[in-house]
Amino acid sequence: MFFHPMDFLILIAFGLSIWAQFRVKGTFTRWSEVRVMSGMTGYDAARRMLDSNGLHDVPVEPVQGTLTDHYDPINRVVRLSEPVYYENSISAVSVACHEVGHAIQHQHSYPMLVLRHRMFPVVNFASGVAPFLLIAGFLFNAMNLVGVGIIFFSAAVAFQLVTLPVEFNASNRARELMISEGFITNEEERGVAKVLNAAALTYVAAALISLLELIKYIMIFTSNRD
Repeated sequence: MFFHPMDFLILIAFGLSIWAQFRVKGTFTRWSEVRVMSGMTGYDAARRMLDSNGLHDVPVEPVQGTLTDHYDPINRVVRLSEPVYYENSISAVSVACHEVGHAIQHQHSYPMLVLRHRMFPVVNFASGVAPFLLIAGFLFNAMNLVGVGIIFFSAAVAFQLVTLPVEFNASNRARELMISEGFITNEEERGVAKVLNAAALTYVAAALISLLELIKYIMIFTSNRD
């Protein structure tokens, strides 16, 4: 359990995750210093994009912190971190429109988003229980517990994999609408792409780590069963 060949790949993926976190912060900071020619703040861009898609009843609210931006599907609210909400940079507009992309997905019942929402209650429980089952199973050499832990952990991995197309689709929607509605110029699209791609990489790294860990547990379980 503690020393396995898969650990080398997991370590590499973990390094990728750390690098991705630094990259997203660095990219956000860099493009926060570049103002959009339209002069719109993150709030302006989010509000206009919501209104242009008929989502007049979805509010845009500021929240404390950095990179704490998210769309709340339960209360149907776009929440933007203060640096995004108030600033008129490429980073601010990019992040704001990405979150609106999730609201538009919700509006059109984007299948992967619907699946993600339906999975959440199960995954929330499974991800909390899985580590205890796996640890107990390995410590006491109880392969039945390990097997159940793997099933629960698989649900968490599936959730992360489903999250990937949701995030990429939201970014694609944002970029298309930002250009078509004149929020950014064609020259500014390069900066927008860098900000959104850096953010997406963090989700890819997290999913990769979880997937490799799942493969490791399955390999250990299979070898012990044999």
